[in-house]
Amino acid sequence: MTKEKANIGNEPIYDAKTLGTPRMLVLGFQHLFAMFGATVLVPILTGLSVSATLLFAGLATLFMHLVTKKKVPVFLGSSFAFLGGYFAVIASGAELGLSQREALPYACVGVACAGLLYLILALICKVFGSKNVMRFFPPVVTGPIIIAIGLILAPSAINNCSTNWLIALVAIVVVIVCNIWGKGMIKIIPILMGVLVSYLVAAVTGNVDFSGVKEAAWIGLPFQMQDTVFGLFGSGNVNTGLLVSSIVMIVPIAFATMMEHVGDISAISGAIEKNLIEDPGLHRTLIGDGIGTAIAALFGAPANTTYGENTGVLVLTKVYDSKVVRLAAVYAVVLSFCPKFAALISAMPAATIGGVSIILYGMISAVGVRNMVENHTDFQKSRNVIVAAVILGLALGINFSDAGSISFAVGNMNIALSGLAVASIVGIILNAILPGKREEFMPNQENSGSLGKF
Repeated sequence: MTKEKANIGNEPIYDAKTLGTPRMLVLGFQHLFAMFGATVLVPILTGLSVSATLLFAGLATLFMHLVTKKKVPVFLGSSFAFLGGYFAVIASGAELGLSQREALPYACVGVACAGLLYLILALICKVFGSKNVMRFFPPVVTGPIIIAIGLILAPSAINNCSTNWLIALVAIVVVIVCNIWGKGMIKIIPILMGVLVSYLVAAVTGNVDFSGVKEAAWIGLPFQMQDTVFGLFGSGNVNTGLLVSSIVMIVPIAFATMMEHVGDISAISGAIEKNLIEDPGLHRTLIGDGIGTAIAALFGAPANTTYGENTGVLVLTKVYDSKVVRLAAVYAVVLSFCPKFAALISAMPAATIGGVSIILYGMISAVGVRNMVENHTDFQKSRNVIVAAVILGLALGINFSDAGSISFAVGNMNIALSGLAVASIVGIILNAILPGKREEFMPNQENSGSLGKF
């Protein structure tokens, strides 16, 4: 393998020209596998289309590279941060007699609006500067929000595990072993390994129904129009109250994911020793992420987010050429047109999903804690304790209350706010108005955690 003359930390750096086409193609598959386990798990958990997820993860990544002038080697995969929002909307829809499939497009409207919030932040960053904007979203606000997301999701993981604890334990053990003792690529894809091994054990023991896989076609469209936002509005039967509730419940989650975005871009900057926040600019990466998320949601796919797994692959391989990430995006798009592949993913046992979810959801909360620790959040200050306490109290208290949300009427519409939405809004306001010096968002470039991803 040919080495470039340039070095980072005395390590060789490789690019497309020196590696050659065959090696680049293989490295593209490595990036695909790195993001694969977490990316397909989101549609499995929510009921969204696996094929649409792969399609728009690939397209969003390609769009991000276009917007950032091909300078940012990042992959956009499914975000776990919005899972609570999806589940809340599904529950609200069920109270109105809507099936999960009928309620999901309403959640997708909320996610699309959350994506547009990125564009507003991008504009503000461009006009006022990134540092002046980030001061309103310090770790004392985003940390407890992230912690609450993981804690709210945890019960659903236990429910899935309870369908077959043996299969769930296989997934948990494999993930832990691969992450702690794995070497090379195995250490980068512990979630994928946990899913594969647990799935295989379930199949061998007769706990998987492959009838849907046999019936699925080899080639087909990644999504059906009835499952999209366009299908919802085209039906002429839109519940306005649920629509507004979905937007209000989901949009505040974007405050946490935007901070994740900043952290991940900072982490990539540290890995490749280029200040990507300055060039091509944070406003460009926010635009790529936001529009990618909005378009994906409109077509029934999950929200996108910058993937730390792929940053890990960059560090491992020392291949910083963004072309290799674009290859992974192309592979994802191609796979999205294979319904048989999507059916194979959809046949995954609930216990397998539950096993990996226990760790994933716990990691979400752990990332929230790490977010505050790494940024030296001072809990000797009463204002910080109050902000964090109110956020956690509202998020968990409202979510696990009998009602599960705060509802109120606006005209003929009944609006329901999830605990996470209320907590996010109140936390941001409290931090802004309470006396005392506010914490500042200072992303750790060497160890920035990705929200909701392993």
